[in-house]
Amino acid sequence: MRIESIAVHAGAEPDAQTGAMAPPLYLATTFRHGPAGERIGGYEYSREDNPTQTRLEAALTALEGGAAALAFASGMAATDALLSALPDGHVLIPLDVYQGLRTLAREFLANRLDVEAVDMTDVKAVASAIKPTTKCVWLETPSNPLLQISDIAAIVEIAHHAGAIVAVDNTFATPCLQQPLALGADVVMHSTTKYFGGHSDVLGGALVFATKSDLHEEIAHARHVRGAILSPFNAWLTLRGCRSMPARVAWHCRNARAVAEFLASHQRVERVNWPGLESHPNHAIAKKQMHDFGGMMSVQIKGGREATLAVAGKVNLFANATSLGGCESLIEHRASVEGANPVSPQNLLRISVGLEHPDDLIADLANALK
Repeated sequence: MRIESIAVHAGAEPDAQTGAMAPPLYLATTFRHGPAGERIGGYEYSREDNPTQTRLEAALTALEGGAAALAFASGMAATDALLSALPDGHVLIPLDVYQGLRTLAREFLANRLDVEAVDMTDVKAVASAIKPTTKCVWLETPSNPLLQISDIAAIVEIAHHAGAIVAVDNTFATPCLQQPLALGADVVMHSTTKYFGGHSDVLGGALVFATKSDLHEEIAHARHVRGAILSPFNAWLTLRGCRSMPARVAWHCRNARAVAEFLASHQRVERVNWPGLESHPNHAIAKKQMHDFGGMMSVQIKGGREATLAVAGKVNLFANATSLGGCESLIEHRASVEGANPVSPQNLLRISVGLEHPDDLIADLANALK
């Protein structure tokens, strides 16, 4: 079955009791059980599980082609759950990666994990960085905010040969464009806040596992005990977003191509980072492992920080805001929002291309670049 059909029907079976076509929302925190704790309906307490969350996890599993999924309160909660479950040792992360992961590694995991950043676009560099103590190779492809592409299958082969697992942040691509588990990855992470929710109104995260392994069981137990759960309402909103995600993502991709091609031809633009352009250094790998190239890009403006901020200050249809994957187009000077240790180029603007008409988006950017 193709992903458009999976998205509509996974986790969305008609309600057995009423026949309702829309999945019901169960707000209950507790469920009636027998005198000896018998789970009459399969549930006991919503910190452990909830019927709406069960439906969402079934949809996530189906969309990524996995064996099991776990929903979390945010993408960072999902990331932390996975990394915290690893044995003490060495972890590889990309040089270009979401700033939150760097902060997590530096401030909360450094006492037990040796986290090393490596250029994940260079397979030989990854192979050289692997150690006997390497427990996990964390990929983020496309990366945030430079939209670099890692060769998932090649890195999986290297990591598995060394006995390490591979986890892939698939947030930018979504399962509509890229399926890392089919390329050999062990775990996929999503900030479901983005394209799964799709409307900038629901926070969430997820891990999807290639196999229902001991790692899955350990993380599920930790989520239950530590409480990094997704609320039933957020699970319901995210499940609702799943059903339209392939259609929305296709529109994001269409708009992004038009915007990227416009920016790439503009005299004030130094560089456009979007893997769909043939000029992108990793275009060939992206074309091999992605069905399309996504709605995310970054653009580097000639003239440095002040010229770049001036462009961001002149947009009208684009909003200066954090996050991505919603209906509305967003633009953000990443270095300004990365906290005390910014690493993004000072002339870089990250762009989340939304669902407006591409001609209107281009006109807004053209005016801002005057």
